[in-house]
Amino acid sequence: MIRVLVAEDQSAVRAGLVLILRSAPDIEVAGEAADGERAVELARELRPDLVLMDVQMPRLDGVSATRRIVAEGLAEVLVLTTFDLDEYVFGALRAGAAGFLLKNTEARDLLEAVRTVARGEGIVAPAVTRRLIAEFAAGPVRERTDGPAGLEGLTRREREVLSCVGQGLSNAEIAERLRMAEGTVKTHVSRLLAKLGLRSRVQAALLAQELGI
Repeated sequence: MIRVLVAEDQSAVRAGLVLILRSAPDIEVAGEAADGERAVELARELRPDLVLMDVQMPRLDGVSATRRIVAEGLAEVLVLTTFDLDEYVFGALRAGAAGFLLKNTEARDLLEAVRTVARGEGIVAPAVTRRLIAEFAAGPVRERTDGPAGLEGLTRREREVLSCVGQGLSNAEIAERLRMAEGTVKTHVSRLLAKLGLRSRVQAALLAQELGI
């Protein structure tokens, strides 16, 4: 079972998300939070696999809550937003969110996104991927990725995996393309994230796109 914590301040929207999640036999709603502070508290208490996080919430915004949850290694974070591109989205991805979706995402796509992130694979709403990459290429993410030291430390195989991640391939697809076990792909992804000082697979994909790897 994939245990999900839903963090959304609007009760009607939160109830709708919970209803969608509970319709899937492989997903369990571990808890609900109406603000960012409570989301962090419940993440510490419940240790869910994933937090479905709204960005605009009282007490503590979703970006700050994401930063705390990721920094403490409590759960993966999938951000939901009404806006396709804004400072909240960029902030959430820099904070280590595994990806983001728009709130108008179809129910089946939301469920699949939860499963994808739970597998350790990032996801970004397809409608805004190109614009997101363009913004990141010109934005503050550079201060962390300009230096070649991290890239030079990658093995040939890790570079190949990074290139595949940048193309949006899943672990299974990378394993098939590079003819290796899926578990080995996961290991390579974890190692290259550590070497590059990145917090999520999405950040790695954006870096690969930015550098043309």
